[in-house]
Amino acid sequence: MNNNSATVEAGSSGSGETLAVKRNKGRAAVFFSKFCKQRMSLAAGIFILLLVVLAIFGPFLTPFDPNEPDYDALMSSPSAAHWAGTDEYGRDILSRLIDGTRLTLSVSLSAVLIAAVLGTILGLLSGYYGGWLDRLIMRSSDVLFSFPDLLLAIGIVAILGPGLSNVVIAVAVFGTPSFARIIRSVTLSAKETLFVEAARSMGAKNGRIIWKHIFPETLSSIIVNVTMKIGGAILAASSLSFLGMGAKPTEPDWGAMLSMGRDYLSIAPHIVYFPGAAIFLTVLAFNLVGDGLRDALDPKTKN
Repeated sequence: MNNNSATVEAGSSGSGETLAVKRNKGRAAVFFSKFCKQRMSLAAGIFILLLVVLAIFGPFLTPFDPNEPDYDALMSSPSAAHWAGTDEYGRDILSRLIDGTRLTLSVSLSAVLIAAVLGTILGLLSGYYGGWLDRLIMRSSDVLFSFPDLLLAIGIVAILGPGLSNVVIAVAVFGTPSFARIIRSVTLSAKETLFVEAARSMGAKNGRIIWKHIFPETLSSIIVNVTMKIGGAILAASSLSFLGMGAKPTEPDWGAMLSMGRDYLSIAPHIVYFPGAAIFLTVLAFNLVGDGLRDALDPKTKN
C-alpha cells in the first residue's frame, strides 16, 4: 500500500512539474509572438543588441585608437578614411563613439539596476506592511518627485563631486521612487490574492510570502520599467557629462563629446551631430523596446 501511494505521489508530482514546464513554454511562446509582431520594437531590440556587441567588442572593432590625435586631419569632415570625421584634436569620431558605447551603457545600466533593486525592496515593504512604513517611504518618494530629475542629479553631483561613479549614484537616486511606486501598487494587489491568503493561513512567514508569492508578480513591471528608464538614464548621464560634471573631457563619453564639440558647431557641425544622433537613437530604441515589452507582457493585449 505504501509503495503504491508513493508511486502515485511521485507520478502526480512529475505530472505537475511537466504541466508547469509546458505552461511556462506556452507563456514564452505567446510573449515572443506578441513582441515579434511589433516591428518597430523588434528593430529597436536588434539595434540594442548591436550596441551590446559594440560595448563588449568595441576595442577590437575601432578603426583607430580613440585617443590618438591626428594633427594633419583636425576637424576633417566625414570621408573614406574617417567615416564620421575627426574632432578638434584629430581623433576619429567613429572610433570614439564605438569605444564610448561601453562607457555610456555601463553608467546608465548600473544606475537603473541600483534604482530597480532599491525601489523594488522599498515598494515590496511599503505595499505589504503598510502603516507608518508605507507613509514614510511614499512621503520620501513625494519629496524626490517634487524635484526635476536633472536638477536633482545636478544637486547630488554638486555635493558629491564630479565623476562617473557619482553620476551613477545621482541617476539611481531619482530613479528609485518610480520603481517604489510601481512595485507598491503591484504588491497591494498581489497580497489580496487567494494564493497569498492561503500561504498566510498555512503559517508562512512574511518574508517567504513576499519572496515566493509577491515578488514574482512584480517581475514583468520591473523588466518594463528598467527598459524604459535606461533611456532616461542615458539622457541624464549625458547631460551631466555635457555640463562637465560626469566623464572627463578625455573620456569617449557621448555627452562629453557633445560638450567639447559645441564650440565648433559653426565650422565643424559633424563633431556634434554624430554623438547627438547616437544618444537620440539609443534612447529611442530603449523606449520602443520598453513599449514592446509592456504590450507583450500584458495578458490583455492580443495583437
